[in-house]
Amino acid sequence: MNLPNQITLVRLLLTIVFCALLSEFDVRERERGGWLLDVGLALFIVAGVSDIIDGYLARRRNQVTLLGRILDPFVDKVLVCGAFVLLLGPNFVEPATGRNVTGLSAWMVVVILARELLVSGLRGFSEASGQVYAANIVGKAKMAVQSVTIGWILVSLTHGRSWEPWIIGRTVLIWATVLITTASIFAYLSGARSMLRASAAA
Repeated sequence: MNLPNQITLVRLLLTIVFCALLSEFDVRERERGGWLLDVGLALFIVAGVSDIIDGYLARRRNQVTLLGRILDPFVDKVLVCGAFVLLLGPNFVEPATGRNVTGLSAWMVVVILARELLVSGLRGFSEASGQVYAANIVGKAKMAVQSVTIGWILVSLTHGRSWEPWIIGRTVLIWATVLITTASIFAYLSGARSMLRASAAA
């Protein structure tokens, strides 16, 4: 268990606490419960920074392991997908209007989850074939945009909900997330064409 993998495990613990905080938030008590989102945002930022650090250390120290290649993207998916699923949950729905205050729609989160399931399947198939399945530039950009979007949503719910630019920015980021997530689906499918063709031929 090298240092990069230890950092990844710490990020998994941070992710669990982050998701627990989101699940405890209730939009009906937004004023009193705003601290949950503030602390959650701080943990989310720390988790994101730790992801950069463990990747850097793994490459710098030549400590890229099979466990790390499996564990690191798994934790990323739990963090991001967990955030989007919880933000779509009933505790972020205003009872009076039935409207989700995050600006997310169910179909958007389905697209995000579908992409992650697809890439996980392709990565598992590739690793089983003895090939390294590294993230491409579109996938890295997707992760960055999704992370900024989640952070922006959290801030907009507590500190920016009465300021129109925050709401407009949130809408733009959500749509940017959907678009780049969709683009990454096609990018990964395109990159896996030779592997899939070889499998079909076999």
